Amino acid sequence: MNRPPSARLARAKFALPSFVTLLSIACGFGSIVITVDNAQVGAPGDFRLAAILLVLAGVFDALDGFVARATNTQSDFGVQLDSIADVMNFGCAPGLLLYCYGFSQLGAAHPTIVRMGGLACFIFVACGALRLARFNISVGRTDPRYFVGMPITAGAACVAAVVVAWPDPVRSTAGAFAVMALMVAVGTLMVSTVRFPSSKQKLTKGIVVVLAVAVLLLIMLQTRFFVLFFLLYISATLLLNLAWLNGWRGVAPPIVYTDEGEEKL
Repeated sequence: MNRPPSARLARAKFALPSFVTLLSIACGFGSIVITVDNAQVGAPGDFRLAAILLVLAGVFDALDGFVARATNTQSDFGVQLDSIADVMNFGCAPGLLLYCYGFSQLGAAHPTIVRMGGLACFIFVACGALRLARFNISVGRTDPRYFVGMPITAGAACVAAVVVAWPDPVRSTAGAFAVMALMVAVGTLMVSTVRFPSSKQKLTKGIVVVLAVAVLLLIMLQTRFFVLFFLLYISATLLLNLAWLNGWRGVAPPIVYTDEGEEKL
């Protein structure tokens, strides 16, 4: 039986967010392929391209939710597909990228450091997966203005920013240990209970000024801007959480939902 045009249009509309998610997966897979092909070659341009594809995957990841809300086509299927895509795009792909970028050029000369690097990158991937699982079971039970722990998309962008800024692969033991520290530190932030501001904050004059300054710094610093951005983002977030713990309320703290009701952090 032929379906009426309205029914076919409705089915196509529900498929649109999933198609955008698949575009995100395509970017993540492309990053993995380029990373693997370039592991022994060590071409800086290819490592940078793999990192940029992860950023593009993040753009599509944000876009699929926007499309679902705009077309009123949210579904459990879309939520599950998006979560699976996040594990690959922002867990496995950046973990593999930083492993090849940070340790593949050390080769047989430093096998122990290479294995340690693999473990550090796995810690990043594992923390990202744990972060997603916690997020999935906490929807509707946490203050939407704040994320509990660094979002996995921000974590992936943070480590990818290093490759974008300095695309030449690491060839020194000091650089390799720095990459290890980066992966473990970002992974720890993802599974922490530190509150990171979300995009659902109210747009204030202060935020507008910050965005304007960020655009100016982007023009001036270009690829190095993103490293500076994440340094300031993480530092400001940690200071904000520390201020809340010491009683400062200049910025409204998140609401913690308990069995007894709501209470401030």
